[in-house]
Amino acid sequence: MNPEQLSTLQVSEAMVELQAKIGYSFDRIDLLVEVLTHSSSLNEKRGSRSHNERLEFLGDAVLDLMISEYLMSRFREADEGSLSQMKARLVSKDILSKLSKHLALGTYLILGRGEELNDGRQKPSLLADTLEALIAAVYLDGGLSPARQLVLNIYREEFSPLSSNGHEVDDKSQLQELCQRRYGLLPIYQLRHTSGPDHHRTFEVEVHLKDERYGTGAGRTKKKAEQQAAKQALARLQESKV
Repeated sequence: MNPEQLSTLQVSEAMVELQAKIGYSFDRIDLLVEVLTHSSSLNEKRGSRSHNERLEFLGDAVLDLMISEYLMSRFREADEGSLSQMKARLVSKDILSKLSKHLALGTYLILGRGEELNDGRQKPSLLADTLEALIAAVYLDGGLSPARQLVLNIYREEFSPLSSNGHEVDDKSQLQELCQRRYGLLPIYQLRHTSGPDHHRTFEVEVHLKDERYGTGAGRTKKKAEQQAAKQALARLQESKV
């Protein structure tokens, strides 16, 4: 979308689509317009409209609060250092950019010609800033509750693998926890084949649950092969949800 299209943005299908995607409908649609307006579009065309940098500033603080609140609630025994480590990763530009791409926020942006030619819709920093602006806009429009719900929704996959030491739980640990919780059983790993010379050996592993193969993996070490098999099994179990 370019600056000339701004007057039609408020009633566009894109606006409706984005609100449906995030599960929130704005009362003040001008806030969503501001979220999607990059400063480059106004630099090239004078006007009284606002761009999203001020919202980004507020969104950074709101996100910090929401993430801190979530971590404090989930990890009641974690110390300050572990909580800070987890929070730092979750609010990083890398994660924000990744989540912004999941929402395809870049496709909705109003950019100036120069930024458009510079592939601005794919810039990690720009995408991260837009997501922070969106969080701020939901907060201003609806308050803490919908802002919290938005953060919880978009961060769901980032939250799930966290452990209280601030690191991600590996695939084997996640699979073991899921199998115990769902079936009361532990997954069984079987080494099926090794190949190659001693200095460059490849291990092939299968993981079984209830006498059925759920995943296979290969790697230079048995541990890596088991992790790959566990990752495949996790994907299958999470997809089936039974």
